[in-house]
Amino acid sequence: MSDSETYNLVVNGTARQVLATPKTLLMDVLRDQLRLTGTKDGCSTGHCGSCMVIKDGEPVRACLVPMKRSDNAHITTIEGLANGALHPIQQAYIDQGATQCGFCTPGFIMATKALLDKHPDPTLAQIYDGHKFNICRCTGHNAILRAIQQAAGQPVAALPAVKQPLNAISRPLPRPDAIAKVTGAGIYADDLYVEGMLYARALRSAHPHALLNHVDVSRAKMLPGVVAVLTAADIPGRKDCGVHEIDWPVLCYDKVRYVGDAVALVVAESEDIAARALELIDVDYTLLPVISGPKEAAQPDAVLLHAHHPTGNFKAKYHLENGDVDKGFAESDVIVEREYRTQFVEHAFIEPEAALAMPEANGRLTVYCGGQIPFGDREQIAASLNVPEERVRVINCLIGGGFGGKEDVSVQVHVALAAWLTKRPVKMVLSRAESLRVHPKRHATIIKLKTGAKKDGTLVAHTAEIYGDGGAYASLSNHVMLRATTHAAGPNEVPNVRVDTYAMYTNNVPCGAFRGFGVTQSGFAMESQMNVLAAELGISPLEMRRKNILAVGKQTLAGHTLTESCGLPDCLELVAAEMERHPFVAVEGDKRRAWGLACAYKNTGFGSGAYDAAGAEVEVYANGRAAVRAGAAEIGQGLVGVLAQIVAEEVGAPQ
Repeated sequence: MSDSETYNLVVNGTARQVLATPKTLLMDVLRDQLRLTGTKDGCSTGHCGSCMVIKDGEPVRACLVPMKRSDNAHITTIEGLANGALHPIQQAYIDQGATQCGFCTPGFIMATKALLDKHPDPTLAQIYDGHKFNICRCTGHNAILRAIQQAAGQPVAALPAVKQPLNAISRPLPRPDAIAKVTGAGIYADDLYVEGMLYARALRSAHPHALLNHVDVSRAKMLPGVVAVLTAADIPGRKDCGVHEIDWPVLCYDKVRYVGDAVALVVAESEDIAARALELIDVDYTLLPVISGPKEAAQPDAVLLHAHHPTGNFKAKYHLENGDVDKGFAESDVIVEREYRTQFVEHAFIEPEAALAMPEANGRLTVYCGGQIPFGDREQIAASLNVPEERVRVINCLIGGGFGGKEDVSVQVHVALAAWLTKRPVKMVLSRAESLRVHPKRHATIIKLKTGAKKDGTLVAHTAEIYGDGGAYASLSNHVMLRATTHAAGPNEVPNVRVDTYAMYTNNVPCGAFRGFGVTQSGFAMESQMNVLAAELGISPLEMRRKNILAVGKQTLAGHTLTESCGLPDCLELVAAEMERHPFVAVEGDKRRAWGLACAYKNTGFGSGAYDAAGAEVEVYANGRAAVRAGAAEIGQGLVGVLAQIVAEEVGAPQ
């Protein structure tokens, strides 16, 4: 660029000269020019701390530091911390299990290094203050706190001892990928760079519902540096995708259904050129009525989001009934009716969606990405390209958190399409704002409950009407809302029940998988209902749970009689004993501290057919080593280590 200047840096002890504009961010120089990808780009706004480095002795978020403030700076990144061996801080993070997905880990470690340089024996308040700009989504800050204390030489509470550990299982072994994650050597999709790589950006709809009359990409194609501008007409195969139902356009062709729908795809020599090209695309829309909520979508005169869907705006309807509900309410001493609402929830994984697609000389296509269902990604890519699946290879990189939010395809099909048509490698990374706008969320729900109980708190009858806002496309709404149905009474036995659930299409952001998978919404409503009942009956919330909690021999709402693995009653009593030992009655001004109590369970006795199959292959070699092949994705939950432990236990080999 014409306004580029030469800047001098000392990075990890080595003098480096870079060419950048005064406004170019230090993070981008470290990553894109120096390939120090341990400095992660999680948000580009200074909110996550994943890009933390030490600049002239001070911790800084590299995404906020322009190069005009970095000339002659001394920079230390995660790659320069160890100098050939693990730094004690890195070792402490491994020892304390303070890394899961690992995306935020380098930023945390650099913040810890800066803290301990200033305060070798930090107080708890100093530890909190020293990491106030760092966010972890999955590890949990207790493990990180222990790691910081260990690195500082402070006493750390020992992990609970396992009463009867097996040979490999139940032992706190280090994660197989821990070293890669604490050193910044682990590769996530956005860390990949190849020669001749192009960059893709999608034009997103600004309207929640509109006919798509015409997409004019002629001006965008004329911009120097633009290699291709793709619309739905350029898709060689299936134009829709979907993890459950095939209803989500790769690029919209008839209309847009939510703010964020992809309308066109720009492929250019740089991200800046791609961004400028988006502004040159002209789209002619005809605005349509907007369905803003699930009950609105259920009205007989509601506009249809998917004209050819066999049940209109109803993605799914579920009815569950056991016993005699009317008789149960007639026998109840108290009846409570309430309506509960839950909101959309963002997964907030620290790594935004990213993928790189590479055409191979043998006519195949390889896609590097971070999806939760790689075999589903391959099927959807192949269908859109109109090629057999064996011509597509999907390789999962390390994944910076998922929580269900990376089960749907996001950038995978787009980069595959772009690379297939341009015959060049193509990379696509969503900005944090784009990720928030586009990918599926937890379902917002409206849950109406009516519950009857005896004077002693025993539940007798229960009805639930559940409306789930599934947004513009199906995603996994059917399975999620089925779980909400089967768990609509929480972990309680109720002899007389009726549940009616409706998963609805609306013009909101699509909704899909999220940890808890529909059970969280039902659980919140039912636990609130239990507390209301306890207050009406004048008994404690604890006693309400004791009276009704599921145990061996009792029956779930789905009609499954429990025969084993039911530790919730024992857990409840352990919690009750702890509450008695620590009665929180202290008052600080207007603040009162007290115990809260809630119970929940998930998927017990009911899989619904979505994820009821699993398989693995184990190959044992002559040298005593074993290879494990499994189709599940490692997203930080420790799958690789767990599989190794299981196989080591079963074959009697060291892990």
